[in-house]
Amino acid sequence: MRVAAIDCGTNAVRLLIADVDGDRLTDVVRTMEIVRLGEGVDRTGMLAPAAIERTRAALAGYAARIERSEAVAVRMCATSASRDASNAQEFRDMVRGVLGVDPEVITGEEEARLSFLGAVKGLAAPGPYLVFDLGGGSTEFVTGTDTVERAISMDIGCVRMTERHLHGDPPTARELAEAERDVTAAVDTALAAVGGRQARTLVGLAGTVTTVAALAHGLPEYDSARIHHSEISLAEVSRVTAELLGMTVEQRLALPVMHPGRADVIGAGAVIMRIVMERSGHQAVIASEHDILDGIAFGLA
Repeated sequence: MRVAAIDCGTNAVRLLIADVDGDRLTDVVRTMEIVRLGEGVDRTGMLAPAAIERTRAALAGYAARIERSEAVAVRMCATSASRDASNAQEFRDMVRGVLGVDPEVITGEEEARLSFLGAVKGLAAPGPYLVFDLGGGSTEFVTGTDTVERAISMDIGCVRMTERHLHGDPPTARELAEAERDVTAAVDTALAAVGGRQARTLVGLAGTVTTVAALAHGLPEYDSARIHHSEISLAEVSRVTAELLGMTVEQRLALPVMHPGRADVIGAGAVIMRIVMERSGHQAVIASEHDILDGIAFGLA
């Protein structure tokens, strides 16, 4: 069964067209565009017209690819930014006009469930798992083994924390200390809510995690096959985080594995990743390239 899944988050909008056969998923198209839909939402409470237009343009391209692929089912899930915005109806109307389907503005708990479903299929490491999906506006925390047991969404993400705290280029020590206090409080709340410290295996999802993994492994270019299910130690994550925070955005852009749309927010994302590891007591994290997109696709089939 050929299906099309779209994940529209605070920073990126992503498309997966895949053939699903039972527990097996075969990619036809997997692509991403950085649209920064949530730009300024933490401050204004609204989606900016320019951000909506960037997202519309990306979705128009996706709609054409979906039509050519002859996918039999389409589902779009919109996450943190479109949950928080006061003008979310304008965004939903735009999506309906472009894709012909309504976007599902899902709860953080549903986002966590779908991310968990995509992340743990085919994972050889033992459960129970603590899965964290580090997005632009929020981070989802979910625990379970075969199915979700507990989940929570916290309003800490790489875009939100950058806009709230990290204004310098590179950020100052004071800015970093404020961000770390904010993130630590949210992570401790999440871990207590889901029992994260009792999990045997930590799994990290989304672009911050996979980019940090690529840097930790010293890859000459972004290679999803080498990143997927690779393990990164806390020491490596701490090293990469410190290096990123000491760089300007221009210097980060020169890194061969860095997506241009992630360079200005990767520092905050790496801080969140490091603190999740520190506060949960895990000395290593498994990076997964499979996440909410895969969960949406499996759900469609």
